[in-house]
Amino acid sequence: MSMKDREDAYENKFAHDEELRFKAEARRNKLLGLWAAEKLGKTGEEADAYAKEVVLADFEEAGHEDVFRKIRGDFDAAGIEQSDHQIRRTMEELLAEAIEQVKNG
Repeated sequence: MSMKDREDAYENKFAHDEELRFKAEARRNKLLGLWAAEKLGKTGEEADAYAKEVVLADFEEAGHEDVFRKIRGDFDAAGIEQSDHQIRRTMEELLAEAIEQVKNG
């Protein structure tokens, strides 16, 4: 295998990993949105619409703080009792679930 072949293989794996991460994070945000929607008393189409808002919130800035702030702010506005730690733990758990879902098609 030539150096060029190795570079191409590495770049393809990196691009694939980035795509998987992007898909997993989008899936996590949707799952998180549905989890938060339930806490906020939203169901059906209203819950789906809220989950889309959470997915879109992730495009405000790099990282996950934009998603966390959206959930935190919406919970505070609605008087929903969830600690920062509980929200962040749910984000981590749902990311692990989302990664499995994306890997398994």
